[in-house]
Amino acid sequence: MSSKYREMKLRRKELMAQMETNSIALLASAPPRTRNSDAEYQYRQSSDFYYLSGFTEKDALLALIPGRKQGEVVLFCQEKNKDKELWTGRLMGPELACKELEVDDAFPISDIDDILPGLIEGRDRVYYSMGKDHQFDNRVMDWVNVIRNKANLGAHPPGEFLMLDHFLHELRLIKSPGEIKLMEQAAKISAVGHKRAMAACKPGVMEYELEAELLYAFAQGGARSPAYVSIVGAGENACILHYDSNDAEVKEGDLILIDAGAEFDHYASDITRTFPATGKFSAEQKALYEIVLKAHNAAVDEVQPGASWDAPHNASVKIITKGLIKLGLLKGTPAQLIKQEAYKEFYMHRVGHWIGLDVHDVGDYKIDDHWRLLEAGMVTTIEPGIYISPDNTSVSKKWRGIGIRIEDDVLVTKKGSRILSKGIPTTVDEIESFMAQSVH
Repeated sequence: MSSKYREMKLRRKELMAQMETNSIALLASAPPRTRNSDAEYQYRQSSDFYYLSGFTEKDALLALIPGRKQGEVVLFCQEKNKDKELWTGRLMGPELACKELEVDDAFPISDIDDILPGLIEGRDRVYYSMGKDHQFDNRVMDWVNVIRNKANLGAHPPGEFLMLDHFLHELRLIKSPGEIKLMEQAAKISAVGHKRAMAACKPGVMEYELEAELLYAFAQGGARSPAYVSIVGAGENACILHYDSNDAEVKEGDLILIDAGAEFDHYASDITRTFPATGKFSAEQKALYEIVLKAHNAAVDEVQPGASWDAPHNASVKIITKGLIKLGLLKGTPAQLIKQEAYKEFYMHRVGHWIGLDVHDVGDYKIDDHWRLLEAGMVTTIEPGIYISPDNTSVSKKWRGIGIRIEDDVLVTKKGSRILSKGIPTTVDEIESFMAQSVH
């Protein structure tokens, strides 16, 4: 058994230890998604399902049954089928799945309606992700109703349905050393892409040409897919937070904001850099960039075990508010403006989010209505920004249409923090020097 599957086996044991007695947990694989007509998007397994099984095929279900004498972990998956595999690729099949994935039992998915009601019968509680997939909700009810219809014969249907998500997502929130290595690799591949795009940038190129540099580097590094749709915003487009049209021409004097990250072995990276099309910041661009960089560094410094989740954000707000006052873009005292949330005209999002198997990863940000404390093994993005709308007539024209964000993936360690997304030019001097060396 590989170390990956050994770790997943331990995760299943840890999750089952938190389940109520005499219960069963059900997790379904992700359904395939249609892109258009009969063409499907590239299949990507459900993060929860993958986290517990390592299984990447569609049409599968995982049942966890603590205390079951015949075996606590049961997988349903597609059978081996030469005709099907000719068209869509090799299938693991139940027999090999037992050996490879270290599950106790594996059955053909085609037999699930005959077998699963028997596994549920006699259990008091069913854990699953209710309300997320109506088709799966209906299937669970169908299986339970099979048992209910036999109640007069002594069958014992479950009387309680519980959300699995909280227990599972709290496990996913703390990354293991193996997960951190995968996230570092995802960030390393992303760094190559960001540098390729930065080196290829010049007035006259199209945003999608820079995106192509990213995607090339991702695939070359072994990351078949980006973790999310890449943002390549030139000029005013950098002020659109989730811009992804990527079809505009880069013009002289533009700043380019690239928010892009590779997904490696299911783990995401999420990195943003902002740089000038000509390789040289204007005075206004540099002034704003230096504020964002200072806010970024201050927020990273707050990422440490025992700190409140809100501490990095608050640090970034203070720096950005003071910086905007100094440039005359805000008027008033820092305390007053922060209380009024006046900064939100220019900095409208929070400083970060969890990242892991999902780019916006699972895990509660508050516990009992209070911001949770950071713990070693958590990974968060740190991504302050300043965005001055081209339509903002309350500021001088020289500031309008400038959008800047700097983002890194930051691991909470036992003694502080560590930036996983290293190796990309970040300071003004680093960016200008790198781009000067990359002149075509």
